[in-house]
Amino acid sequence: MKDMDNVANMMADLGARAKAASAELAFAPAAQKAAALTAAADAVWAQRDAIIEANAKDMDYGREKGLTAAMLDRLLLDEARIQGIVDSLRAVAAQDDPVGETMTEWDRPTGLHIKRVRTPLGVIGVIYESRPNVTADAGALCLKAGNAVILRGGSESFHSSGAIHACLVEGLRDAGLPEDAVLRVPTRDREAVAEMLRMTDYIDVIVPRGGKGLVGLVQREARVPVFAHLEGICHIFVDAKADPEKARKVVLNAKTRRTGICGSAECLLIHRDVADTLGQQIVEDLKEAGVEVRAEGLNGSIPATEDDWGTEYLDMKIAAKVVDNVDEAIAHIRNYGSSHTDCVLTEDDAVAERFFTRLDSAILMRNASTQFADGGEFGMGAEIGIATGKMHARGPVGAEQLTSFKYIVVGDGTVRA
Repeated sequence: MKDMDNVANMMADLGARAKAASAELAFAPAAQKAAALTAAADAVWAQRDAIIEANAKDMDYGREKGLTAAMLDRLLLDEARIQGIVDSLRAVAAQDDPVGETMTEWDRPTGLHIKRVRTPLGVIGVIYESRPNVTADAGALCLKAGNAVILRGGSESFHSSGAIHACLVEGLRDAGLPEDAVLRVPTRDREAVAEMLRMTDYIDVIVPRGGKGLVGLVQREARVPVFAHLEGICHIFVDAKADPEKARKVVLNAKTRRTGICGSAECLLIHRDVADTLGQQIVEDLKEAGVEVRAEGLNGSIPATEDDWGTEYLDMKIAAKVVDNVDEAIAHIRNYGSSHTDCVLTEDDAVAERFFTRLDSAILMRNASTQFADGGEFGMGAEIGIATGKMHARGPVGAEQLTSFKYIVVGDGTVRA
């Protein structure tokens, strides 16, 4: 009981400090926030050896816990990936500042002039699992949008996240911004997560980033509003009029480039007219690359079962099924999809338009790998996650999506009749 009290007190302290910092950040100049992010990028690169050393401890911890190869890949940091973190920080720093942007404005017959302008959300709580780069991405995007953030990384990335967080704090300090603008929960105790979900006095939005277990827990238990995606069950429909060379290249990349990310393809739907030709060739490509193809109507690795539809493998596995047409593909995706990212491979504009119109996933693609489902690839510099709900933040959540808005109404002694 005493330990739980300690965690509760610690989280309340973090919440109060973040709320105080958010009040200052709300009107911090754009140049000052950009300077903090640039200084943080410099610090990450300067401290790359220490970050890699910290990551080695996390990798050892992950192996001891029995993480899969795909999950260990999510956890791993090397110099190239640290360069990616640095590039993301610099990209976010260089973006236009969303705070204070006029979204729209208009005049009323009464003489009022009304503007809708972007404003920070306040304090954002980010709960994530093994990917330590989320520490930098989430901290940078929240700061860019004028929000304070409380970061609670997973137990696997504890040391890596701590080392990266120290660089963010160094950037804030160098730029003269409150160091409490980016706070990190300094414990692996799971009670800290439970506390965050109840902190309605301090936290304005929770963003969970991780597997189904974590996100489901947050969605069930949170009293704070949530931006979340439960799973990334990404489908690819290979139409009868797909270009064979494009289709083979896209499917292989969508599955095998990185299997442990939420944009990895998990289900392949093949039009019946090309099942024995292009469809089977794609299956053979996947098998040759080491992918276990759980197939129905195709010569896969093993037969598919009902449990394979709607499964997020995050591994070298994919479900595959023959369908009669685009409408059957759409019906399958509606039934088993997660509203994350779905793709159609076709040269037929009418098929693509039907796919785009009749599905409501957060991201819909044509003739492009689902691995592009990423805020950085969308030009956002980074992302805090992919939101699949129907709130204003949908798809990749960048700095702009981490704002709300307010109305500025100006009159000239104007009174209402």
